[in-house]
Amino acid sequence: MAGAIWTWIAFRRRGAANGLRALGFTLLPAAAWLTGTLEMVVEIAGSVTDWATSLVFNVLTWTGVGLAGLAVVLFVVSGFIRDRQLARGRAAGSSADARDTAAATGLPEASSTRSRQRGGSPVDDDLADIEALLRKRGIE
Repeated sequence: MAGAIWTWIAFRRRGAANGLRALGFTLLPAAAWLTGTLEMVVEIAGSVTDWATSLVFNVLTWTGVGLAGLAVVLFVVSGFIRDRQLARGRAAGSSADARDTAAATGLPEASSTRSRQRGGSPVDDDLADIEALLRKRGIE
């Protein structure tokens, strides 16, 4: 009934476009009831409510949440440890070995090795290129 009143007021005060929009909103609950969608929404809401109350008040559920959190922490820590081990392994190999290997295979040295030999870093080279482009365009 409230939807019908709202639709009538929208037609009278705001015009046909708003009145038709209000009529569409007014018909949605009836369509949901006739198609069974309304019952489905009520069942879903009830299921979500049951799940939420069991989550809040169940000790076993919180134990599971804690175990899931511990698993995530262990994954993150293992990633940090693996990265440190890989970095330590790379540091053990010298850059001279890498240059000897590149010379033996006939491959050019890596650009990062060349830039370090010149005294710069790859990041500085990239920034220098960007600065040159900006100066060329007149942006400083």
